[in-house]
Amino acid sequence: MTWPVTTPELEQLGQHLVADGAGLFTRYEVAFGDLSVTAQLPRIVDAIRTLRDAEQFEVLIDLCGVDYPERERRFDVVYHLLSMSRNLRIRVKVETDEDTAVPSIVSVFPTADWYEREAFDMYGVFFDGHPDLRRILTDYGFHGHPLRKDFPMTGYVEVRYDDELKRVVYEPVKSVEWRNWDFLSPWEGVERGFAPLPGDEKGEAK
Repeated sequence: MTWPVTTPELEQLGQHLVADGAGLFTRYEVAFGDLSVTAQLPRIVDAIRTLRDAEQFEVLIDLCGVDYPERERRFDVVYHLLSMSRNLRIRVKVETDEDTAVPSIVSVFPTADWYEREAFDMYGVFFDGHPDLRRILTDYGFHGHPLRKDFPMTGYVEVRYDDELKRVVYEPVKSVEWRNWDFLSPWEGVERGFAPLPGDEKGEAK
């Protein structure tokens, strides 16, 4: 696979952003043909605006959350930007916790509106200055945030239609099944003609 740019070019861009970005970016990393930079949370709007105006990253491709429950600041908010004129992509990360709001970038990229609502809905990350921060994928009365790693697989509430009441009723889940995060391959015990993958040992133990 060939990447649109070489690692030295990405390294040069990362060094430039950290050294000449007026303190907006704190560090960078190049891995697997991608450039990732870390921005300061209070200045994320200025960081994204600088990438758009000064570095020609004109398109916001995606904005999402990542949950690291073992960290004090458990969430990453990740922005993916594209420069069509330079044929470059960049990933921008900021860290936050359950109580600290991330400044909204809707003023820079209006398309961030629904992306930020999704991150709020799925992870519970708040975005300060968002024009309409409410759930977008789950019901307005939904309890919890489904993509947090401590969210049970069965959820907290089940929904069913009650024939006697002739309406939909919400009831607490009686048996909560929690995720088992062993990070091993789900392809347990599959026979392959090549080197085994992590997780195959689970099948061998049967």
